[in-house]
Amino acid sequence: MAGKAKATAVAKKLTKGISKKGTRIHTKTHFYRGKTLALPKAPKYAPRSTPKKNTLDKFSIIKYPLTTESSMKLIEDSNTLVFIVDIKANKRQIKAAVKDLYSIECDKVNTLITPRGLKKSYVRLSKDFDALDVANRVGVI
Repeated sequence: MAGKAKATAVAKKLTKGISKKGTRIHTKTHFYRGKTLALPKAPKYAPRSTPKKNTLDKFSIIKYPLTTESSMKLIEDSNTLVFIVDIKANKRQIKAAVKDLYSIECDKVNTLITPRGLKKSYVRLSKDFDALDVANRVGVI
């Protein structure tokens, strides 16, 4: 009987569970937060009510042509037009805007930012187009 009583006592302890109260011994110097279940976001409404509008269109990229003495010299000598453009516009956008607005092909575009904070763009026209004619059409000269 003694063996049976001992066995039932052990079975009772195992079904109840053994509690190990006490503090955990940390062996590392850093504590890493445990990974938990990350559920995917399921928003009830869109984060923006309307899609973002592109503010840089061809009309806002090119502000105005420059009509200084040095820009006139560039028009005559090196077939180049000078524009003041939007500060956020890049060379590809400037090239596309010039092509659309003035229907001319350009070889390359050089840009610089002036100390005043304006972006100046030197648009070199291809051999097929004359900068003087285009400047007259635009109203620079």
